[in-house]
Amino acid sequence: MKLAVIKTGGKQYLVKEAEELIVDKLEGKEGDKLNLETLAMFDEEKKLFEVGKPTLKDTVQAQLLEHLKGDKIRISYFKAKVRYRKTKGFRPQLTKIKIIKI
Repeated sequence: MKLAVIKTGGKQYLVKEAEELIVDKLEGKEGDKLNLETLAMFDEEKKLFEVGKPTLKDTVQAQLLEHLKGDKIRISYFKAKVRYRKTKGFRPQLTKIKIIKI
């Protein structure tokens, strides 16, 4: 079975075929096919091993399944002796993808 290291949203992920993954929001509609940057490819038996400089010419194909929102994060600011308090909320925009072909 082939494994690959892909880069999307400034992060790197170790993926294999038919795996579903939640990443930072990607542009596109549900059902679209995407080509993701591939940094390295290898297999479990360690016979094949390719590393890009910085990326490989081959890309990993993925399908965009859905857009979703992450859990709400609460951020609080507080300054002592000044009665300053502030609270903000944040929900990250995420995308669920499925790896089709490596």
